[in-house]
Amino acid sequence: MSTQPDTDFLSRAEGISYPNFSFDISYKDPKSRARLGRLETPHGGLDTPNFIFCGTKASIKGLHPQQVKDAGADIILANTYHLMIQPGADIIEKMGGLHKFMNWSGPILTDSGGFQIYSMGEGVNADEIKCRNNKSNRKPSLNKITEEGATFRSYKDGSKLFLSPESAMEIQRKLGADFVVQLDECTAMHVSEQYTEDSMHMSHRWGDRSLKAFDEKHNGKQAVYSVVQGGIFQNLREESAAFSASRPFFGTALGGTFGGNFDQFFEIVSWCVPHIAPDRPVHLLGIGTFRDIFQCVRLGIDTFDCVSPTRVARHGWALMKGAPNERLNLLNAKYKTDQDPLWPELGIAASSQYSKAYIHHLFKAKESLGGQIVAQHNVAVMSLLMTEIRQAIKDETLDQLEKEWIPS
Repeated sequence: MSTQPDTDFLSRAEGISYPNFSFDISYKDPKSRARLGRLETPHGGLDTPNFIFCGTKASIKGLHPQQVKDAGADIILANTYHLMIQPGADIIEKMGGLHKFMNWSGPILTDSGGFQIYSMGEGVNADEIKCRNNKSNRKPSLNKITEEGATFRSYKDGSKLFLSPESAMEIQRKLGADFVVQLDECTAMHVSEQYTEDSMHMSHRWGDRSLKAFDEKHNGKQAVYSVVQGGIFQNLREESAAFSASRPFFGTALGGTFGGNFDQFFEIVSWCVPHIAPDRPVHLLGIGTFRDIFQCVRLGIDTFDCVSPTRVARHGWALMKGAPNERLNLLNAKYKTDQDPLWPELGIAASSQYSKAYIHHLFKAKESLGGQIVAQHNVAVMSLLMTEIRQAIKDETLDQLEKEWIPS
């Protein structure tokens, strides 16, 4: 496989357009890069900044799609890596695509699978990629990453699989998501600058190949995002962001490791944003605490995704405006006789019709209903957060709103 760009394709690539998609910026904050926008897709639109809820295996864990919609979600994400293994892209295509398969009428984004190739392939997890020092007992399944693509073993049955930029685009075409993402290699924090640079350049070449494969079957039903890599190195992050801007992607995603602490994370994102295409939607991959969102909205990030709202729900943690660490631990004994609901003003049954004492009981009794109630509540909280952030940008009151959500 050649490591040189396809100059013939690149000379034609500027003609790639997205006729059924648009991103319009309606307001820019005079004190930061925060902005208000509107994304339109064949399956409806959404206002930005916004949060994309993770339905990794075509399911928001613990909730059916109507519950997700009732909680205020506008857009969801599904994962290429997992869905190519189970049930397979061909089956989903035969069933009418992801929207029909999972009965979700709104926009969907599918990631490329690059992150999972690394994290699951090396037997590590997201915390290790993001340098949060949590260890995984998962057995590694990655065989090899080359210029051609990644060879790995299915975690389901051990069968040998291969994912290339071309096959990632084909799988995502069959899945039928509105937004698709180029294949990239996700590098961890501990690798050398030389490895990070070599990997980044390969991801750039994979980006060109992804674009070419996308264009060959482009029918106006999908739009493709690039991924900015470069690890913890400023020169690489800036180079990768500029490379992305030079190609006719619809949107820009920021990926890879973001360092070992919040300050480093914020700094890495800040390196990227001056160099990305300013008129494209910008997505931050796999990030989503209240604090992350407030700070990165100020940097001009338009959308976020993270599994945490439903993941922490399964541990009995209810997200809450103004709470220490952004959440309540409903397993705490103090909630054993608490008659108050979680947050009646959210307007959904999960937050208004069940006492904390009842939810505490459900978790202690290991009843799955507890996780379901808290999961829908957490989706509603994140949806409200984004709604209030959009209003605060418009009113130029973002600093005041942040103090309400994250008291000092």
